[in-house]
Amino acid sequence: MRKISSLVIAGVAFIGALSFAATASAQNPVGVWKVNLAKSKYSPGPAPKSATITTTATADGGFKSVTEAVPATGAPTKSEVTWKFDGKDYPVMGNPNTTSQSYTKVDATHYTVVSKAGGKVTVTAKVVLAADGKSRTVTQTGMDAQGKPVNNVIFYDKQ
Repeated sequence: MRKISSLVIAGVAFIGALSFAATASAQNPVGVWKVNLAKSKYSPGPAPKSATITTTATADGGFKSVTEAVPATGAPTKSEVTWKFDGKDYPVMGNPNTTSQSYTKVDATHYTVVSKAGGKVTVTAKVVLAADGKSRTVTQTGMDAQGKPVNNVIFYDKQ
């Protein structure tokens, strides 16, 4: 009987660990995220030719995100920001349209990114990580650098 109880407890612990691992991956923005242009909608557009966000964990419990994109017109771009889920503004390097961003965790699978240019809010992004951790959806609203409304829904697949 003791042997059966031990096996049942071990089995429950193993299933719990698998469940925790699946949930933890859904909560974690770390990884390489490639835009899925077929599912994404850019307004006013045009959509970029490609975009990839690589997010890594930092030693202090934060994150570093590097965004590489090939716009519909013009030269490829690369920007980066090192940040935490604390709502504070962090400098963005390499993006002429955004000088800082702040990140706020809403819950286990949702967070918000507020982009600013010269201290003024330009775009707010609501990020939803899929429960399986394999994709995420970013809904952006606000104004672009030319003052035109932005209403993008961007899908990313984890690589």
